[in-house]
Amino acid sequence: MTHQPADQRVTPDDLLGTVEAILAGEPDLIANAANVAALLFEALPRINWAGFYFLRDDQLVLGPFQGRVACTRIPLDKGVCGAAASRRETIVVADVHAFPGHIACDAASASEIVVPLIAGDRLIGVLDIDSPIRDRFTPQDRKLVEEVAALLVRALPA
Repeated sequence: MTHQPADQRVTPDDLLGTVEAILAGEPDLIANAANVAALLFEALPRINWAGFYFLRDDQLVLGPFQGRVACTRIPLDKGVCGAAASRRETIVVADVHAFPGHIACDAASASEIVVPLIAGDRLIGVLDIDSPIRDRFTPQDRKLVEEVAALLVRALPA
């Protein structure tokens, strides 16, 4: 099932401005991640999951998200999330069913973008967005999601 956001389109600049407003003055990672996940889920069309996994003891552990029930723990050597975290680089997958080691938390997901959250040289976790549409994520989406992730990391206390 695809989540149907509001009919009004949100521009990338509007979305980034809203993210900045949400994060302003709030240093708590969980609170900020929860609001960012909710905003992305409402603002991005044709997605079925948006959320975070945080690095804990050499694995990714589920954080705030919007969408169907998700995998609770992901080893760093498994799935798109594990690959993005291990490589410390954004991964955009046009067809998750063709991705070696893909973890199918939601069988409806067809494409995925995962952006690592890196503060200095420390991996904090990943921002993960899934879509039931193959090849859903464009280079513009990648840039936008990377900017959202960077804003979240910058909001962390030093």
